[in-house]
Amino acid sequence: MPGKVIIGAQWGDEGKGKFIDIFASKADMVVRSQGGNNAGHTVVANGVKFKLQLVPSGILDPNCLNIIGAGVVVNPKAILEELGRLHEQGVVTDQLRIDARAHCIMPWHLELDALSEAEKAADGTAIGTTKKGIGPTYMDKSERSGIRMHDFVDPERFEAVIRDACARKNRVITGVYGGSPLDVEAILSEYRAYADRLRPMVTDTTILVYNAVKAGKEILFEGAQGTLLDLDMGTYPFVTSSHPVSGGCCIGSGVGPTAISEVMGIFKSYTTRVGEGPFPTELFDETGDYIRNAGGEFGTVTGRPRRTGWFDAVIAKYAVRVNGLTEMVINKIDPLRGLPKLKVCVAYKLKNGKTITDFPANFMDLLDCEPVYEEFDGFEEDITACRHFDELPVSVQQYIKALERICECPITMLGVGPDRDQVITI
Repeated sequence: MPGKVIIGAQWGDEGKGKFIDIFASKADMVVRSQGGNNAGHTVVANGVKFKLQLVPSGILDPNCLNIIGAGVVVNPKAILEELGRLHEQGVVTDQLRIDARAHCIMPWHLELDALSEAEKAADGTAIGTTKKGIGPTYMDKSERSGIRMHDFVDPERFEAVIRDACARKNRVITGVYGGSPLDVEAILSEYRAYADRLRPMVTDTTILVYNAVKAGKEILFEGAQGTLLDLDMGTYPFVTSSHPVSGGCCIGSGVGPTAISEVMGIFKSYTTRVGEGPFPTELFDETGDYIRNAGGEFGTVTGRPRRTGWFDAVIAKYAVRVNGLTEMVINKIDPLRGLPKLKVCVAYKLKNGKTITDFPANFMDLLDCEPVYEEFDGFEEDITACRHFDELPVSVQQYIKALERICECPITMLGVGPDRDQVITI
């Protein structure tokens, strides 16, 4: 059976890990195809919270094969630390495979990320990266000078590729940014041990995925981050360095589009984002603080507070279009409890007085734009125990039906609490 893609449909942090975990219990394989350990999924299973960054969410199912595809950038130290934390929580991680083509995040990538962001901050052009070395690693990939996993775990090539890369990057660190050169001998000593531990996991995962498709296996393609962080389709330049849209799953995992039959987009019932960039529905008042605290809107990886605002249906319709969504999930409805009114942005009124209902290609159009809202009744009831749509307060039912109407895409699931059983299937 062709695969199912689950992607974030806003600026990330929509709760994708929870729904991937739900579907992973029925899947034979979960594939991660882009991004790195700058992305974070929090999954709550049986009351236990698991914070995942690079490891696919299917890792919690011992019968599920988990794939880190060629489009992912892998920090060897970080992934081993993450696996160590999972082991401490009793998770078996033998079912993890890393594609030999995936690029390695090395110490110089983290150093260059921090130096570049500091320089941009000084002149007011900072992007707001997580400083995890993601961008510089993808830059090396595009420049065709990166270190891929097959180089990293090859005992005969390991030392040569690291010495060469470190020498080149030290010239940039010292000559361009005035930083201190990295100690290549210390890197070789530390990272040789990582290569030894990762070597058994590295293989050509495109063969595994292709054979699973041919055999009719249930495959989940797991998106990281969100649609509006896509390098091409997002709010450039305030984006990530890869492709979190559904099409990125094909490129980063090495399969064609015929391997995919369903694309599920995960939304929050409100909107959040981290870092710089435009945010038309952002709330700077007590309502924004209320939603942030009620929803626990603090970064999985960084811990920093997320910017918070009302649900933006202009963004949602854009996500439906560019991802080819076949269904929507509205997650985290419960944090809206206690608000007298709920608002949904259906258009933007631009500075020039023009009103638009389609998300613009030029994010500059969003600066100082005024969101146009539809307003709905709020709710006071605790909905975290609801498991059927008709158990929800009438005002919540009306809110969901309105989102489905406005976004022109069926809503098939709702998240009413953090645990994976706090879900309503419509």
